[in-house]
Amino acid sequence: MQVDSLREKFLGFFKSKKHKIVTSDSLVPQDDLTVLFTPAGMNQFKKEFLGFDAGFKRAATSQRCLRTDDLEKVGKTSSHHTFFEMLGNFSFGDYFKDEAISWAWEFLIKELKISEDRLWVSVYKDDAEAYQIWKEKIGIPVKRIIKLGDKDNFWPAEAKTKGPNGPCGPCSEIFYDFGSNIGCQKADCTPACDCGRFVEIWNLVFTQFNRKDDGSLEPLPKKNIDTGMGLERLASVMEGKQSNFETDLFEPIVREIKKHITVKSTSENEFVYAIADHLRAVIFCIYDGVLPSNESRGYVVRKIIRKSVLHLCSLGIKEPLLNKLVPLVAQVMRVPYPELIEKQENIAQIILSEEKKFISTLNDAPKIIKTVFASYNHSAGKAESVQVELGKTAFELYDTYGIPFELTQDWASKSGIKISIDVFNKEMLAQKTRSKLQSSMKGDVFNTKGLELKLKETKFVGYKDYSAKAKILAILKDNSEVKKAAQGDAIQIILDQTPFYAEGGGQVGDVGVIIKGKNIFEVLDTRKIDKVIAHIGRVKAGNFKKTDLVKAEVNLERRMSIARNHTGTHILQAALRKVLGRHVQQQGSLVSEDKFRFDFTHFKALSKEELGRVEEVANNFIINNYAVSAKQMTLKEARKTKALAFFGDKYGEKVRVISISDISKEFCAGTHLEATGQVGLLKILQEGSVASGIRRIEATTGTFAYKIIKQEKEILSEISGLLSAPLESLSQEIEKKIKQVKELEKVLNSRRLETMKNLTDDLIASGEMIKDTKVIAKTVDNLDIDLLRKNVDLVKAKTSNAIIALASVKEGKVLLVMGVTEDLCNKGIDAGKLIRQIAPIIGGSGGGRADFAQAGGSKPENLAQAFDELRKVISI
Repeated sequence: MQVDSLREKFLGFFKSKKHKIVTSDSLVPQDDLTVLFTPAGMNQFKKEFLGFDAGFKRAATSQRCLRTDDLEKVGKTSSHHTFFEMLGNFSFGDYFKDEAISWAWEFLIKELKISEDRLWVSVYKDDAEAYQIWKEKIGIPVKRIIKLGDKDNFWPAEAKTKGPNGPCGPCSEIFYDFGSNIGCQKADCTPACDCGRFVEIWNLVFTQFNRKDDGSLEPLPKKNIDTGMGLERLASVMEGKQSNFETDLFEPIVREIKKHITVKSTSENEFVYAIADHLRAVIFCIYDGVLPSNESRGYVVRKIIRKSVLHLCSLGIKEPLLNKLVPLVAQVMRVPYPELIEKQENIAQIILSEEKKFISTLNDAPKIIKTVFASYNHSAGKAESVQVELGKTAFELYDTYGIPFELTQDWASKSGIKISIDVFNKEMLAQKTRSKLQSSMKGDVFNTKGLELKLKETKFVGYKDYSAKAKILAILKDNSEVKKAAQGDAIQIILDQTPFYAEGGGQVGDVGVIIKGKNIFEVLDTRKIDKVIAHIGRVKAGNFKKTDLVKAEVNLERRMSIARNHTGTHILQAALRKVLGRHVQQQGSLVSEDKFRFDFTHFKALSKEELGRVEEVANNFIINNYAVSAKQMTLKEARKTKALAFFGDKYGEKVRVISISDISKEFCAGTHLEATGQVGLLKILQEGSVASGIRRIEATTGTFAYKIIKQEKEILSEISGLLSAPLESLSQEIEKKIKQVKELEKVLNSRRLETMKNLTDDLIASGEMIKDTKVIAKTVDNLDIDLLRKNVDLVKAKTSNAIIALASVKEGKVLLVMGVTEDLCNKGIDAGKLIRQIAPIIGGSGGGRADFAQAGGSKPENLAQAFDELRKVISI
């Protein structure tokens, strides 16, 4: 049975059981800080589990998930993955164990036609109710029902003793038996054995308790069902494969990777399976807007790409390959994710950029390692304390650059340096622990903030109205509901309806006032808590109480500036796509009153000409005064219009589409203008890089753009006056002046160098002997780093057995260079190591080679102290 059919069968089955079919949430959890990535199907339903009425009591999903806590096992086992799909059915205070167990059995036996003899189940040791249902109602033989404890059959695992607090309960798992000829082949083998004979395919969680601070469990007034079944594992069962990597989800990818292998390895399948898994994880992370970076989720993506590249290298594949496999994955996943086909080019380019950079790093690894370890000589590397430091440094090379320990160790052994592998492994273990903590739950199982109010959805009337009469439904102070608030109180007011736009979609929240006669509440920000809009601010005059009838007024001037900028982002994207190509797609934005920021896919910096052309096209769109229209439609209808959607957003059944004539069509819930002419003017402020394959433009519109242009003109007029040159020839005049200055600086530096040559003997003579070593430490005036270096070279050429430290102060900053003569270098004295010891004293840092090093700092007043420290270090 094909995987797409399995997914469809599951959702269709539960639709027939009156479940609402909910689309998969993003891999980036929405409003959930307890996890880094979405690890299970239940995460998007936390509010519903807490009693929030979403309009349905039953749901079923095929949720895309990502887990990193078993990253090292991927490829080594038949069923561990980073990215996977979890099929799940859920009940929010509706049905419970009887239906959950019965329907699970019905789906597996009647719908999928799995042999009953192949299925075993486990129950929690104290859950007599579940045991009885399996035994009496379903009729499973007792020998195929096993009882397990808190670690295996309670959710969260060991929650009774270790927490976290919140909803929890026993669970029951369904296992598939591959047969007695598989695994340990012992007669008493059960699903409790991890030999590989049994695979868990479905976990039914019965959330019936609330764990309290003292560890006690109290029954929940409404019991919930949360189930999860790995689609990949189910596919392996249905296709008769013992490994998930042999199913139609992975087989085409595995086959393609194997075509490129040039070096045979005993771990070939392990590497290939890991690459196939990791590639899917990376593709769907980028699909959901998580880009490779050095922080948080982006670091996970970068790390997974690097692991894949290293596996490819082990198979003799030295050129970028992952990016070429993106269309294949998009084809395999085209049924549930048709948008992946449209986005495959952008995703492939982002991955290619990462591959190229990491392969370049691996090629440069010997040079990078040599630079990092430059200050350690052969004899020093044998000291135990230094070995510990080297072990940590080796881990930093892995963590920062992705350079594997084996490469570092190989270079070190050739250089006579010993690195502690135990220290490296200790640092690695600490990082894995941090990673597991990030991907596991933090704090209580569910955060109930905002839900306990049980307020109905706030009606938003602000697309057309900027003021509205409303009723106060609740007042919050210090996260608790209060009945009234007086002058000076910092509070949040919740109304039945509001013209205030709540922060969202990259657009900042509205500000303004809520008034009741002479009573004034100043709204400083507007945010959304679930479907409730909260007006955040301070009582400026008088007082307010619950049920008060008030008037809510948005700051119209600010709102219009924000609307100019938001319509401006749509205009800018249309201009970028026209100038650069249709691969340009939004990756993020921030729309405020004075400017906007727009992140988009593109794989190199925009040239001056391209930026000018983009700005020109955008302003032509504005001058043409195209109509801007908004239309509410179903998600399915919106997709048919080919409207652009933001990579990382999850959309509901109804969406709002903003159209600008025939030049732009985008999903957007923000506030906009009625025509492009109202933008007035669009001015690009700057362009730069955000991440691999992602660029960022900052721009502004309307009066803010006009003010900047006016300011720039005033500055140019002032410069024109100072140089006595007309504006049209200002550029040539400045070039002429710069050339003259450079020529004068060249002459001046030449004269300074001649002067220094004449003073070289004086410098040498000024040195003092410390332990048979001549130490020359001196401050010289107005020299740049190049002249300081040349001076060190002059001194080294005329003397031996010397350490030279020369400093100069320019514009309040310290420039410091240090040289060590060849004879002292041969004795193990290192300029790089010395300068790192004294650079912090001058408020900076430094480094370099054994014979020459340099540093910079911000504390010129500490130069004498730094030189004293140098003398002290040498004398030890």
